[in-house]
Amino acid sequence: MQNHPVFTDNDPQNELSTLNLGPTHPATHGVFQNVLQMDGERIVSGVSTIGYIHRAFEKIAEHRPFYQITPLTDRLNYCSSPINNMGWHMTVEKLAGIQTPKRVDYMRVIIMELARIADHIICNGVLGVDTGAFTGFLYMMEYREAIYEIYEEICGSRLTTNIGRIGGFERNFNSIAFNKIRKFITDFPKVLTEFQNLFNRNRIFVDRTRGVAAVTAETALSYSWTGPILRATGVDYDVRAMEPYSSYEDFDFEVPVGDNGDVYSRFLVRNEEMWQSMRIIDQALKKIDKEPADIFHADVPEFYLPPKEEVYNNMEALIYHFKIVMGEVDTPVTEVYHSVEGANGELGFYLVNDGGRSPYRLHFRRPSFINYQMYAPMSQGMLLSDAIINMSSLNVIAGELDA
Repeated sequence: MQNHPVFTDNDPQNELSTLNLGPTHPATHGVFQNVLQMDGERIVSGVSTIGYIHRAFEKIAEHRPFYQITPLTDRLNYCSSPINNMGWHMTVEKLAGIQTPKRVDYMRVIIMELARIADHIICNGVLGVDTGAFTGFLYMMEYREAIYEIYEEICGSRLTTNIGRIGGFERNFNSIAFNKIRKFITDFPKVLTEFQNLFNRNRIFVDRTRGVAAVTAETALSYSWTGPILRATGVDYDVRAMEPYSSYEDFDFEVPVGDNGDVYSRFLVRNEEMWQSMRIIDQALKKIDKEPADIFHADVPEFYLPPKEEVYNNMEALIYHFKIVMGEVDTPVTEVYHSVEGANGELGFYLVNDGGRSPYRLHFRRPSFINYQMYAPMSQGMLLSDAIINMSSLNVIAGELDA
């Protein structure tokens, strides 16, 4: 990070001006700031400032039982919070050696891929808005709402879902949820096709995005980029394919890659990822039909909260309920790292456990925090209007950036 520029009367650059892009500027899409040194409309240098909504989640988590950490993960990338939830649950399952049934894995895959679509709808829709095209955003938002209604049917929540539990789900998917999922993957392809027709060959949109903020694969890797913005540079790294989790190895899908790492390539990669997500969901629905319909969690009573009617009528269930809620379940003394492919890249959880009721140390690898570090160097020499579009294409989520 650089120090903020200081100019004196004798400075030959005293024609330069300073612009605060954030933390309350609407173009920043979140509570973070860039102090930009401007030569007219062109950026000479910039300093990124974060931490405006830092909530010390990692430290809070070290004082909570494993179950009560799930709502904290919701507040990372709140545009695709179920992926955060599932990633955390899988981390604890790796710690405790819990093997989930195939049906649970497939149910998780459906929810995570719906979350990926919802996140990309926001990112690409807002990118359109920032280039002057509002129609696509409004059109696509109807289908993000459809995804939220699916969440609501499954767990009762919409944005910060707290969905799922260690070992599986708190309840089975009902027929209404499955019908809504099938309706979504039937209706959305037509909408996504129309959205692409609005933008992919739109002269204004292409001129505003092609060649803007282009990044080479070597530079992206040196900054530890992951996710769609890395794949847009031509690197086909995807955690789902490289280190499969939740039975992703059972699915047939492609990893979309771009060619030159610019804003336009990032847009195209995210669009194609939505197609691949629908392809995965369709396969998952077919696989679920072949599994026992009553299985929605692993057989781990020491981690899975028993049904309320059993708690009220069965002493053993009451004991398990008390031990789980109070965090008195024994866990191994070890350390684990587990990562999932979040909507913005590799979302990782590094957990150091001392056998107590809470993690001894916990670190979230938030992709937005890693990806954003390159924003200020990228912006040098760029027009302010292009810097806004570049920020949109990075899809920086303030909750995930600060944690």
